Amino acid sequence: MKLSIVVVNYNVKYFVEQCLHSVLNACNGLDTEIFVVDNNSVDGSVRMIRDKFPEVILIENKENKGFSYANNQAIRKAAGKYILLLNPDTIVEDDTLKKVVEFMDSHPDGGGLGVKMLDGKGKFLPESKRGLPTPLVAFFKVFGFSALFPKSHLFGKYHLGFLDKDKIHVVDVLSGAFMLLRKSVLDKIGLLDDEFFMYGEDIDMSYRITKAGYKNYYFPETRIIHYKGESTKKSSLNYIFVFYNAMIVFATKHFSKENARAFSMMINFAIYFRAFISICTRFISKILLPVIDTLLIFAGILVMKNYWERNFIYPDGGHYPFTFLYISVPIYLFIWLLCIYLSGGYDKPVKLLKVIQGMSVGTVIILVIYSLQNKEYHFSRALIILGAIWGTLIMTGARYLFHLLNISGYRLNSEKNKRFVIIGEKDESERVSRLIQQTGMNPAFIGLVSFQQHRNNSNGFIGHLGQIKEIITIHKINELIFCAKDVPAQVIMDKMSELKNEQVDYKIAPPESLSIIGSNSINTSGDLYVIDINAITKRSNRRNKRLLDVLASLTLLAIYPAALFLVKKPGGLLKNIFLVMFSRKSWVGFSPQSAQEPHKLPDIKKGILMPLDAFNQKRLTEETTSRLDLLYARDYKPANDINIIIKGFRNLGRH
Repeated sequence: MKLSIVVVNYNVKYFVEQCLHSVLNACNGLDTEIFVVDNNSVDGSVRMIRDKFPEVILIENKENKGFSYANNQAIRKAAGKYILLLNPDTIVEDDTLKKVVEFMDSHPDGGGLGVKMLDGKGKFLPESKRGLPTPLVAFFKVFGFSALFPKSHLFGKYHLGFLDKDKIHVVDVLSGAFMLLRKSVLDKIGLLDDEFFMYGEDIDMSYRITKAGYKNYYFPETRIIHYKGESTKKSSLNYIFVFYNAMIVFATKHFSKENARAFSMMINFAIYFRAFISICTRFISKILLPVIDTLLIFAGILVMKNYWERNFIYPDGGHYPFTFLYISVPIYLFIWLLCIYLSGGYDKPVKLLKVIQGMSVGTVIILVIYSLQNKEYHFSRALIILGAIWGTLIMTGARYLFHLLNISGYRLNSEKNKRFVIIGEKDESERVSRLIQQTGMNPAFIGLVSFQQHRNNSNGFIGHLGQIKEIITIHKINELIFCAKDVPAQVIMDKMSELKNEQVDYKIAPPESLSIIGSNSINTSGDLYVIDINAITKRSNRRNKRLLDVLASLTLLAIYPAALFLVKKPGGLLKNIFLVMFSRKSWVGFSPQSAQEPHKLPDIKKGILMPLDAFNQKRLTEETTSRLDLLYARDYKPANDINIIIKGFRNLGRH
């Protein structure tokens, strides 16, 4: 056996599917075996791998013991002369495996090898080659000097920015995203250190290879795409704590006690400093827009209040009471902003209609409350209405201004009305086109571009790949989607690099898949288009479901004396009301048999009722029940919950 490939998967079903397609293409002509070690995923990864990739050797873990532990499980079973550790969020070129094996065969001094990595935009990833994180190197990295002076021989040692990224080099550290290891070397130095749960194991392995007298080669004559998932966002607290603690483990293991102690102190300081910055950044990003809205609306009401009291209410002198401006108006603001939040007005991408909807509902609630108050609190209905009009205008205007200024995170409906080009042959291009239309993206334009350059504009094609620059310009394309079935990975990467100055995004559609995967930058999780009409996992749907649970609980509590005679188990109903109120349960969830197979459905609160309760039929097959649960999860509407609660009212006391 020439090569054993090991992929560790944890809840990245669509990424690992795409990765395995590319790996199988690259295995042609090589004696290989492929291991996938699944670390107890709940997203249906295992079933997908079994169904679509029967040639893969699948190891199913019942708990997640970390990246190193999982890799070691497969390495112990591997028969290859070389072991390739490969991340699931990667795509390899068709000739990648052949090239790296041939290079290692001709360089017997090589213990490990890494390749040039590109992100989802085709940009070079500097972690393709790294230096050893000595205390000084780590200091420059932690405090930003390496980012400021990436090509400096002094400050740029972490990513070795002074080395030509297009030439072969001997380096200190290889990336665990693609690490080719010589099995005979592993037999001498040992496997990955299980103490590294995630991150740091590649540094430790690279260092042990060097200490054993072998070399780590950076080999840029082939490339891979490496997406970065949510867990590797540089600003996430998870990344900060796990990555920097891995550095401490490495220092303790390999540095002298004095150096390790100094290194650990510096890293611990860095951990809490970076964590503090991360928390502050996230907090500010969450509250910034509501604070801006509050200040703008309050300022407008203040101006209107002064004008209104001077010209209409108190023309002979006088002012509104203190309680109006500093008690009533803040309450109005709270109700308006709460309704905007609940309507989805603060979700991304920004939707002006949601802001208008929330403001309208909030105004109605305020006017109802206003009408129920004593006359002494009837300050001015006109100011409420004028404030609502002003608030609607200024908030929608501010968001539109942010959109025009192209401020990140404030693009209006950025996922809607995109203009797509799909590159591939007729059957696959049309399949991907239908997939895009079924995702609810509402594309403004979908053009099919043939991979074969001899094609003309017949059969629905607007051109061929050689004309792609002109097509992007003429049709104002936002996004290119490559059909992996028809377009080789090498061509995809070539085009991504060639078009790096074009303002377009890239995605790749694996064959026979319901997913289209891409990533806009190293710091974003992979963007994913899936046929998913109105999934219950959407943030707005989770929020609406929780709001409905609370409102239903309050309603049931209010009518509980009457419900005593209608519900089978009145005591159970009262208990359930409080369980739902305190978010321990939901009024509607999945059936028990579906709950026993969590990989099929998303994770939601356990329900008192289930979609089956909407039907008068008492006996439905398990298959039908499971299908009802799936439809409920795929196309959620609050009205569905209301219907199920009404029809299953007698069972609301169910345990």
